[in-house]
Amino acid sequence: MILNRRDLAFLLYEWLDVESLTAQPRFAEHNRETFDAVLDLSERIAEREFAPHNRRSDLTEPTFDGTSVTVIPEVGKALRAFAEAGLLAATFPATVGGLELPQVVGRACFAWFQAANIATSAYSMLTMGNAALLLEYGSPEQIDTYLRPMLEGRYTGTMCLSEPQAGSSLSDVTTRAVRQDDGTYALTGSKMWISAGDHELSETIVHLVLARVAGAPAGVKGLSLFIVPKHLPSGARNNVTLAGLNHKMGFRGTTNAVLAFDGATGELVGDEGQGLAQMFHMMNEARIGVGTGAVALGYTGYLHALAYARERQQGRPPAGKDPSAPPVPIVRHPDVRRMLLASKSYVEGGMALTLYAAKLLDLGETVLLDVLTPIVKAWPSQWCLRANDLAIQVHGGYGYTREYPVEQFYRDNRLNPIHEGTDGIQALDLLGRKVLRNDGLQVLISAISTTATSSSSPYAPRLLAAAQRLATVTARLWSTGDADKALANASTYLDAAGHIVIAWMWLSQLDAAGDKQGAFYDGKRLAARYFFDHELTRTGPWLDLLESGDTLLLDLDDAVL
Repeated sequence: MILNRRDLAFLLYEWLDVESLTAQPRFAEHNRETFDAVLDLSERIAEREFAPHNRRSDLTEPTFDGTSVTVIPEVGKALRAFAEAGLLAATFPATVGGLELPQVVGRACFAWFQAANIATSAYSMLTMGNAALLLEYGSPEQIDTYLRPMLEGRYTGTMCLSEPQAGSSLSDVTTRAVRQDDGTYALTGSKMWISAGDHELSETIVHLVLARVAGAPAGVKGLSLFIVPKHLPSGARNNVTLAGLNHKMGFRGTTNAVLAFDGATGELVGDEGQGLAQMFHMMNEARIGVGTGAVALGYTGYLHALAYARERQQGRPPAGKDPSAPPVPIVRHPDVRRMLLASKSYVEGGMALTLYAAKLLDLGETVLLDVLTPIVKAWPSQWCLRANDLAIQVHGGYGYTREYPVEQFYRDNRLNPIHEGTDGIQALDLLGRKVLRNDGLQVLISAISTTATSSSSPYAPRLLAAAQRLATVTARLWSTGDADKALANASTYLDAAGHIVIAWMWLSQLDAAGDKQGAFYDGKRLAARYFFDHELTRTGPWLDLLESGDTLLLDLDDAVL
């Protein structure tokens, strides 16, 4: 009950046609057989090495005794198995020891680990993101010194952006970097909320740190990016100190650190003043990873709820008057079916979106990916979390206890609307930048329209109308050029755009299913019907509010709250 392999096969091969990617020279050595082999391997390692300690790592949090951090040994064992299988380097080029898998296949593989144990998988996700950034911007020496050991599993990586006084407001970063005579920099400051920030799971930890070089301008344009390892290449300990661990609601198996840099030695990545642009390379991939993690947790929660509903017997149909009649499985009750079908539409729609975004990376379709990224991060973080909420409800009182894992899935998933840019920040990014830049909205509407106009489904006109109205409302919001008013209800805009995009994913899946027969395809058609009839209809009132120009959130006096 981790993920549905049949659904992944449908999405990868029947819908996205990932085999067509092998026509590209970089993927030419692969075929469906190699893709399936890596998917099989991922499923097997996730089941054997990651899932078994998911509960224990939640109940036994990492501890810090003032000298070192202790993490349960199963975490290190799982990470070694992941690295030894070559999965850290799965999507990297052969020049650095990679398997050169398409991003979409790599994302599907990693979803197994996120669903099996989101906390342990986070160490690997951060390391892969760190390595991808260094591959893009690092010098040959930095690639040899840091990237290769990370892909071998010897080193792990982090991203260090937030500070105690500056969470998401990166323009307020105060960590300072002073040039040294030997070409390195001395970094001084504090970083907060650093996932995987300290542990003994690897030979060293490669921190990517945003800091401001002495004399640099204020704001984000003055930020530079530095490699600050826990241990220097010489083996000596760097001046990076763990000030403490944060104790969290979920994701408890992942250390979360407050780090102090006291003249720590750092190496500049690229040029000064390019730090934020470089870091966004990692952050954008991380946001797709967060979206996939949210889907994975929602998906496994849904599968657990479905299994429970089929086994748990309670109550009788409303028309059943005979108290001596045996109770029925709760899956027979319409309200339980409602919760399960809603969850199915969320998690299968969300999985489609994240894999579609990963394929856009493979195809180099950057404009469409750019506008979709806030939705890929935020929509699953809200609606697949809702699937976890519904999984608890399906379990009833048992769902609220630790006897069943669904409460942990919810707690773990509750982080995803917060980290890597809150959902509110994603909303501002979508409406304030992404739909405007490079004709992003027009590119998105065009892609949706292409699907809708070529589909024979009765749902196609409804999707097309919703997409066209989104375009009209967007123009209305920006018609005065007043950014405060345009962005006042950005979160509602994100809700509407996200639901329209997921409806697009469902229509496209319906077209791929065609008239194929069997329970699996019937389930796809039923979930699509639910989403169009029960979810896409939400967008009407949302768009009405946006079109009205409502300024309640701007006008209110916060003294009355």
